[in-house]
Amino acid sequence: MAPIKVKDILDLTPRLLNVPFKRFWCSYDEEADVLYLTFKKPSHADDSELTDDDVIIRYEKGQVVGITVLHASKRTTKPLTRKKTRSAKD
Repeated sequence: MAPIKVKDILDLTPRLLNVPFKRFWCSYDEEADVLYLTFKKPSHADDSELTDDDVIIRYEKGQVVGITVLHASKRTTKPLTRKKTRSAKD
């Protein structure tokens, strides 16, 4: 197990407190370099939206239930830009 960098986690605290969900779960697939954030468990997305920044926003009955961040390790703090279209998720 990698050592925990407590300062890095503490630096995230103000941003995490601004997330509009009281609970969320995350997992990271290192091989695919994908970060998964889930805001509702269980969740069964019935729609999704791909942003211009390679972020997939997952919806269930019109409510956001998760976000999938592609190329997660290469991210900076640049703002999220949404595309206009939404595509159905299987």
